[in-house]
Amino acid sequence: MNDYTLPVWVVAAAKSATNILIGNKFKDIEIIDLPNQKESIRVPVFSAALLDNGERSLAVSHCQSGLPLDITRGLEIWAYIQFNKVSFQSGKIVENGFPNWLDFHAGYGVGKFESTGQPCISKFARDLLCTNLYPLLPKGSSIKLEIVLPEGKDRALKTSNEAFGVVDGLSLIGTQAEVQISASPDQLKNCKEILQRICSQSTFDGCLTFVIGENGMDLALKFGLPANQIIKTGNWLGPLLVSAAENGVKKLLLFGYHGKLVKLSGGIFHTHHHLADGRIEILTSLAVREGISFDLIQLISKSTSVENALLTLEALNSEAVSLIWGRMANEIEIKSRSYVNRYLSSSMNIGSALFDRQRQIRWAGFDGVKQINSLGLILK
Repeated sequence: MNDYTLPVWVVAAAKSATNILIGNKFKDIEIIDLPNQKESIRVPVFSAALLDNGERSLAVSHCQSGLPLDITRGLEIWAYIQFNKVSFQSGKIVENGFPNWLDFHAGYGVGKFESTGQPCISKFARDLLCTNLYPLLPKGSSIKLEIVLPEGKDRALKTSNEAFGVVDGLSLIGTQAEVQISASPDQLKNCKEILQRICSQSTFDGCLTFVIGENGMDLALKFGLPANQIIKTGNWLGPLLVSAAENGVKKLLLFGYHGKLVKLSGGIFHTHHHLADGRIEILTSLAVREGISFDLIQLISKSTSVENALLTLEALNSEAVSLIWGRMANEIEIKSRSYVNRYLSSSMNIGSALFDRQRQIRWAGFDGVKQINSLGLILK
């Protein structure tokens, strides 16, 4: 079984279409080289064909992550390729992060940032495309690549993409080729091994950042958090907090989307929604503790999501937003320290920083503010 992230299947289709356009025969397996690695992987492709009298080509792949509940499972991917003659020096990086020889277009079903209109694609996905397409590039040409996800827009409605400011489709934000199952024991084991490796390095200064999921990782890197101190935890936050304390971490920053980390403020330390949710109930409890008016508490309790509750409150009472989400950030820190000290005596400093749907750091707890300031970052 080929259990790979969405960017891998996108690149396989793009490489197949490029091979067809330069005259190579179609193969139902593409060899995909991984950036900065010697190894390659074999990725199935469904079909490929020439279009417009050989001026363009199209290849199709089907994403298979191996996860039964994954939103991208079976997703069809279309990659259109066209060559254009150029006179510029190849290799210069342009505004969207791609070299100028690769003209990338996010077609129907591919997510875009609402604020800029730019495609939501990770550095790993860009590097993977460049690594595999550049060797096939005819001299004096550039490649125009358009990716279309026919079901991407509909499937994106079942994700939290819009909460991260991403609209019109699915993000291409994988950070590695292999799928990691965020709720599996193997994911916890892998995270612990990464944590121990970081903490055992002679250059380790005692500071770590935990992020949840690809969006958290993507934003942490964009905000300038030290890459060598970031661990993508998946949903296993509780055991990893304890492991961090055991391995001598002095300062730990919990960095993530408020709709995810709200669970910690209610004492839920495995955040996968199939195991426990309760986010609206937790939010309602926080509002009660902050003395918010009964009418607003009723609105929160009837909200369909934490994000909808936030938007409603921002329209009606921005002061209530500051009180409730400020309390949330502080409770995350308090509950996290309490969780760790159930298992061992620790003085580890735990800070929290939450970002909103505009992908801005918006709220932080008491210790989170100190850690954010020390990194030179700015709360919105």
